[in-house]
Amino acid sequence: MGNSSEFQKAVKLVIDTVSFDKDSTVQVFEATIRVLGSLLSAHIIITDSKQPFGDMSIKDYDNELLHLARDLAVRLLPAFENTKTGIPYPRVNLKKGVPPDSHNETCTAGAGSLLVEFGILSRLLGDSTFEWVARRAVKALWSLRSNNTGLLGNVVNIQTGHWVGKQSGLGAGSDSFYEYLLKSYILFGEKEDLEMFNAAYRNIQNHLRRGREACNEGEGDPPLYVNVNMYTGKLMNTWIDSLQAFFPGLQVLIGDVEDAICLHAFYYAIWKRYGALPERYNWQLQAPDVPFYPLRPELVESTYLLYQATKNPFYLHVGMDILQSLEKYTKAKCGYATLHHVVEKTQEDRMESFFLSETCKYLYLLFDEENPVHQSGNKFMFTTEGHVVSVDGRFRSSLWGDILPGQEGSTPRAKPSEPKAANFSSNCNRVPDERRYLLPLKSNYMRQIDQMVGLI
Repeated sequence: MGNSSEFQKAVKLVIDTVSFDKDSTVQVFEATIRVLGSLLSAHIIITDSKQPFGDMSIKDYDNELLHLARDLAVRLLPAFENTKTGIPYPRVNLKKGVPPDSHNETCTAGAGSLLVEFGILSRLLGDSTFEWVARRAVKALWSLRSNNTGLLGNVVNIQTGHWVGKQSGLGAGSDSFYEYLLKSYILFGEKEDLEMFNAAYRNIQNHLRRGREACNEGEGDPPLYVNVNMYTGKLMNTWIDSLQAFFPGLQVLIGDVEDAICLHAFYYAIWKRYGALPERYNWQLQAPDVPFYPLRPELVESTYLLYQATKNPFYLHVGMDILQSLEKYTKAKCGYATLHHVVEKTQEDRMESFFLSETCKYLYLLFDEENPVHQSGNKFMFTTEGHVVSVDGRFRSSLWGDILPGQEGSTPRAKPSEPKAANFSSNCNRVPDERRYLLPLKSNYMRQIDQMVGLI
């Protein structure tokens, strides 16, 4: 927002008061994306020689946030030790390491979505340790995919590599694993990350996608991504969860804008029906399975990215709709409240940090056309927690060459200079001008989706 005095005040507050030397057990995934990611993002903003957001430099700044980030990451490292697979424990005590009663089970997203933050830290410090452990975990998970479908489950035993949860989907337990395969490639330019993402995307299209082949033409049901058994590809249940609403945004990043338009329209229809997204929605029963809404950002994020890709004013209207619903149903005396029930609109005394970090941020950026993030010449990427990171050469060359798990001593690969991904159902062109002022989805298909969620 360009508010340098507030930013400087917040940075000083963190430097003066934050310590990770605490007898506290944290989730490795959440501590990484929420805390480590924010420290790294702020450090990058402070030290950016271009200062695109106004003067965000801090007088006498001596890399304190980077040192704090390293201290936190070092305290998270025990999670990666003593696991036979290299997949980390889900929780760690910041003072004592892995708790003795720790579970040996973790979810795919939790273990496989650490590479962006750990990779940035490694490349800023010139210390390969952090990226190495995060990358080893990703490759370990990838090696456990089904030989038959190429799909991954959602819960794995970190000692045996046995899949405890055999559900393959795009929502909770899986979502950011796919997101970080692509974002790691965009940021670091490691070709193997893109190869894994492209293979995963193909398998998702082959086994999870239901409905007609094209989004905006032909007969049949609207495209939908369902939860299936990772080994057989057979449907496991008839619900989808609100976290899956991130996927249209990821499809925009890969260039599959047409498919993104359809899936986004489905989630927006559910939002229109309830003024919020239930945590789980049963598309067969046309009713919420889990009715609470903790102010999640995924639909807003996809709306923002689709607007950036298409410049279709429709997405500004979607943003306005979401904004008005949040004001109407979730505003409370001291902030904004989780909805306990999307039908009854009862509130809980809880506001997650991602509401400010993502939901509000993406809404703000949707309407702020002149923001430095949108200026040509500036290249930024958002972490899974909405922290802004500049895409620059610092991160696209690792000082330790190609010493990655299983590749010690291999010949260094030529790194691609620009992220360019294989695309599957669109030619990646920007949407033509004449389409910008039409509904992104033909009205008969819009009506079909509205009927599908019980709106009409």
